[in-house]
Amino acid sequence: MAVKIRLKRMGAKKAPFYRLVVADSRTPRDGRFIEEIGYYNPISKPAQVQINSEKAIEWLKRGAQPSDTVRTLFKKNGIYDMLKTSSDSEKDNS
Repeated sequence: MAVKIRLKRMGAKKAPFYRLVVADSRTPRDGRFIEEIGYYNPISKPAQVQINSEKAIEWLKRGAQPSDTVRTLFKKNGIYDMLKTSSDSEKDNS
């Protein structure tokens, strides 16, 4: 099963906000998901982003592939830096 981390659109017409969800790649954009790991509100100034970094890193380690937008959000919030340091610390402990 190919797992993706992607955005699930919510909110009213012309006023979207998104939830970051882990979902099977074959399910529809707003369909069933495995786990919710955060949210993104692009309408507010500045844009609100809340990501559970522990869950995001766990899913990335399991092989989940982020969408392009989610990858950008992860980079801006330092998730990839945390992933690199956590994988480096695991190598040191081994």
